[in-house]
Amino acid sequence: MRPGGAWAVRAAAAALTLLALGHTLWQGVTEPGTALCFGILITVGELARRDLRAPSSDPRHEDRHPAPLGSAGALAYALLGQNAGQPTHHGVLQIVAVVVASALAGTVPHVARGRGPAADHLARRVLSVGFAAACFQPLYNSGRLEERVGQGPYLVLFLLLLLGLTALCDAVLAAALAGPRTGWPYGPLLRAELRALPGIGSAICATGVVMALGVAVAGLWALPVFSVPLLLTQMSFRRIGAVRTTYRQTITSLARATEIAGYTRPGHARRVAALSCAVGRELGLSDRELTVLEYAALMHDIGQLSLVDPVPAGATAALPAAEARRIAGLGGEVARRSGVSAAVAVVVERQADPYRDQPVLARIVRTANAYDDLVGGTRHPGGSLAALEQLRLGTGHDHHPEVVECLARVLRRSASRRDGARLERPKRDGRGRAGRARVVPGRPG
Repeated sequence: MRPGGAWAVRAAAAALTLLALGHTLWQGVTEPGTALCFGILITVGELARRDLRAPSSDPRHEDRHPAPLGSAGALAYALLGQNAGQPTHHGVLQIVAVVVASALAGTVPHVARGRGPAADHLARRVLSVGFAAACFQPLYNSGRLEERVGQGPYLVLFLLLLLGLTALCDAVLAAALAGPRTGWPYGPLLRAELRALPGIGSAICATGVVMALGVAVAGLWALPVFSVPLLLTQMSFRRIGAVRTTYRQTITSLARATEIAGYTRPGHARRVAALSCAVGRELGLSDRELTVLEYAALMHDIGQLSLVDPVPAGATAALPAAEARRIAGLGGEVARRSGVSAAVAVVVERQADPYRDQPVLARIVRTANAYDDLVGGTRHPGGSLAALEQLRLGTGHDHHPEVVECLARVLRRSASRRDGARLERPKRDGRGRAGRARVVPGRPG
């Protein structure tokens, strides 16, 4: 999806927000006690939000739902039909207005500490809550929902179906907003968001349904009761996130040992990891596979620490196959002794095998490493294009053709974003042989 899609989402959220606030100020708040209670719940959820990390190009390292309690409270208000057995009459625009006002009130302390949330999170919530409310409130207020569904188990099934559609809507919006920030294609971003739904997203949806049904029966006293489980879940996710962050920082520091010791060029491991993850996203890998791939790419040269004589410039791609496999085997052993997962160690030790015998992750690391070695060396005055051509020539034994083509697409987008140029796919002659790739002018991405 083009960057214009993200601006369209932001513009739609801003327009809906202005319309909702203006309508609510003009008409007044219906059932102010109920609105106040849900507003306080959303505000508390924002106050208890996780501190957002610094902006990252990888959504896997960002919080998809930084304020789960606030999100659940907003969904519950959007799906609220009764309060202690009495019908409610708040409309869609009032729901949006209460959600926006409460979320802004809860972000004030974070802004004061310089940790304000991104506007994209608020835009997603406004549109997602507005979608859920627009699907539920007109049906409920008109009486058609009770007439066709009733108040029994069919109502619960309807709410679950509606929340499933709302979660899909939120995933579509999140992928559209993340595109310009990360530069990733829309398809891999959407797949990543959909794969993340069974996590904290499912807990938010379930809590929102339970809150709405609980308030319908027991009144507003149900809100604090049903908030506790999600708060405990949020604390658990925060601890898990802290452990993962520390683990990644440890692996990154260990990977820098080869640079500090002079075995590899500065930044080589980080560049290979970035390229590997970009290619993995092109291939449609899951978040779990991308994490293993990133760690293995960071540690792929760790076996060079066992060498008495360093490889010139750390370029293992030019070594004989037997020597490259020996160094990779040493790297796998070092990785196992350092305490990383077995999956990471397997990728490290098998990165130098013939690609037909390798797992997919090892194929990606091998190709990304070879590309960075070729670009960083002096064997190719043509730079990245000549290095990419040599990788294509090695697809018979050294590199998987699909991985090389994914790398070419990643480089094309990178060149387009960087200087408005695009890497033209090499044309083939009448015999099917590839010509030379070249850079041609293009508009910035």
